[in-house]
Amino acid sequence: MTTTIQILAPGEGRTHPRVQTSGRVSRTHIPGRDGHLHPTRPETRRNLARIRRDDILRIVGALVAGVASAAWLFTQIVSFQGVLPFVLVAYTLFLGFFVVLISFDDNRVTIADRVVTVLVHSLAAVLLLALAVVVVFTLSRGSEAFLHWNFWVQDLSLAGPLDPLTIGGMAHAAIGTLIMISFALAIAIPLGLLCAVFLAEFPNAFARTVRTVVEAMTALPSIICGLFIYATYVLMFGLDKSGFAASLAITIMILPIIIRSADVVLRLVPGTLKEASLALGTSQWRTIWHVVLPTSKSGLMTAIILGTARGIGETSPVLLTAGYTTFYNLNPFSGPMVSLPFATFTLVKSPEATQIARGFGAAAVLMVLVFVLFLMARVIGGKGAGVLTRRGQARARVASRRDTARFAGQRARIATPGASLPLPASGDRGAVR
Repeated sequence: MTTTIQILAPGEGRTHPRVQTSGRVSRTHIPGRDGHLHPTRPETRRNLARIRRDDILRIVGALVAGVASAAWLFTQIVSFQGVLPFVLVAYTLFLGFFVVLISFDDNRVTIADRVVTVLVHSLAAVLLLALAVVVVFTLSRGSEAFLHWNFWVQDLSLAGPLDPLTIGGMAHAAIGTLIMISFALAIAIPLGLLCAVFLAEFPNAFARTVRTVVEAMTALPSIICGLFIYATYVLMFGLDKSGFAASLAITIMILPIIIRSADVVLRLVPGTLKEASLALGTSQWRTIWHVVLPTSKSGLMTAIILGTARGIGETSPVLLTAGYTTFYNLNPFSGPMVSLPFATFTLVKSPEATQIARGFGAAAVLMVLVFVLFLMARVIGGKGAGVLTRRGQARARVASRRDTARFAGQRARIATPGASLPLPASGDRGAVR
């Protein structure tokens, strides 16, 4: 007597697998694999990445029907007015018509998948539209000013509120912004990365306390940072308002962001890479320098970009610690210095059209400056871990040929009777020990 277990295929019954006692061993049947057909139609795999023509026709038809129905409701039934209510009602009707159209051919799971896909793409389109509106509006309002060459090379020392746009510019504010953010990054980047390495690689009770303080400081209002530097650097130590004082306030703002983002990136480095390095006899600091940091280089550059974007657009710390000026000031330790955000804030409050145009022009320059800094950070950060550029691939090939030649020479010396291996030179990591 032999005991066998018969596993029922889906659709053969709703009972649990039962144990049968028979005199022979029966094989388990897998529907669709061994010739036995499934009692119902097998489920086909849905391709979610491919966009079919039917999907486009359904979306266009539902959109036209939603807009037409919303227009009929607003003109014939309800008394709502305004663009926003019309868009919301039309979008709701669009979703309803879209569900009706796809329900003729698809099941419930596919309907839910299509609706969620449309919602996600709609949110992405709204965000892109908002960004495009902000950029286009700023560039269009500021084009009256930044299309003149003097806007890029002059300051506002000789330009009054009633002077035309052919006089004066925002070069002093752009230089002030670069000086402030450069000092802030020079202080925040090493401190932030060192603190992130400490939090990620040396976990202890003190590290947990530091992480809690850093997370709390990410929500610190910028005006508090400016007041702190003003109370200590300016009032307590008796120093002048300057670009360096504004840099210290900006450093306090961007330091928690860099630490928190870099900490998350460093903790994502696979532990197997660090274990392999330590297993080869490498010290922990050498592992951090040659394994952890290069692996997370792209993510660390993203953390620096986030901090830079937060600090370069602040106004209140500059107002309290650096003041306002219409002149060039290349000395960051003495005298007032203005930044592009503060210049924009000051100029757009003026009732004069020329001053408002200069303010929007300063905002456009700020956007261009942030974009250039972002591109520079992307180039410096390079690609992700394990993805080499052409220059990196060339260096890797040269190093590989050099190692191959060295190994071949060592094998030849070993094969020669009476030959002895030379002692490894200092700094030769590939030498045999």
